Amino acid sequence: MAKGRLRRRLEAIDENLTSRPDAALVEILRIPEPFVSPGQRILRRIIYAMLALFAAVLIVYLDRHGYRDVRDEIGSPHAIGGLSFLDCLYYATVSLSTTGYGDITPITPSARLINVLVITPLRIAFLIVLIGTTVETLTTQSRQSLKIQRWRSRVRNHTVVVGYGTKGRTAVSAMVGDEVAPADIVVVDENAAALERAKSAGLVTVHGDATKSEVLRLASAQHAKSIIVATDDDASAVLVTLTARELAPGAKIIAAAREAENQHLLRQSGADSTVVSSETAGRLLGIATQTPSVVEMMEDLLTPDAGFALAEREVEAKEAGGSPRHLTDIVLGVVRNGELVRVDAPEVDALELGDRLLYIRSAEADR
Repeated sequence: MAKGRLRRRLEAIDENLTSRPDAALVEILRIPEPFVSPGQRILRRIIYAMLALFAAVLIVYLDRHGYRDVRDEIGSPHAIGGLSFLDCLYYATVSLSTTGYGDITPITPSARLINVLVITPLRIAFLIVLIGTTVETLTTQSRQSLKIQRWRSRVRNHTVVVGYGTKGRTAVSAMVGDEVAPADIVVVDENAAALERAKSAGLVTVHGDATKSEVLRLASAQHAKSIIVATDDDASAVLVTLTARELAPGAKIIAAAREAENQHLLRQSGADSTVVSSETAGRLLGIATQTPSVVEMMEDLLTPDAGFALAEREVEAKEAGGSPRHLTDIVLGVVRNGELVRVDAPEVDALELGDRLLYIRSAEADR
């Protein structure tokens, strides 16, 4: 009954975002772009303008027999296509700059050369100042729309993080520390400031309510390898988990709960793993009053880029049949058939191919 009511609520608030054209999603789905300085952008525009200019010159020069210079009389060499390269350059320059030609035209080579070298750069600079902002806005939106279309068609086996508060940011930092590429992480949040922080970290962002299936579809949750639910309250976490599980049956869902009494609700909604944030922090605080070094070691284990860290790997062929307690690695547990078994359990005293070892590794040794 509870799931039925939740399902009807989710369907009632569904906005069918994925049916919108990609151009309409620019303000919702943001894909980070590398920073380009204003000087580089202006230089790039000038280079593009020069390429267009010389392309026009080449076209005019190849078809120079179809042009006539009005300063020459009919029957002169210029009248049958005797335009010089400088003539073609001048014609292309005044045409692309929308100046035109007619009653007042340079007639000497020096005047035309000055027009090309001095007047045209001034015209280009004027056009950049006059319409540069408008053109850049339009091209940026079109470019972002194209990137969204390409990203949605290619993204697979990524991680979706719902909520970019303290828990979400810490989860992302841990994944990046474990060498997960930022481009493979998508953040979903309703807080614009949080999304700006995620964007500055190089993450793909989706602005919206993750309890709506269409918002998760924009994040391609249906193709995700794992989904992390790090919302600020347990009620939202349960709704997001239920929606994510229905949308992505094969994804691994890890959800955080503030209170232990809501942990079973997350599991019933489809979470594979749950973390109780308030109780975990409380236990660490209590331990720190008596044995602060234990908390320091646990912090070290949870930091992947320095000191020791927890890791997981497959059992090698030469290790099959042996005991995990006799390995050079410090093994804490064995994952067999998807279940974690303590290293001292008799059923894992002989390792099998396909088992995975949960062990302590040295970040410095790996580097």
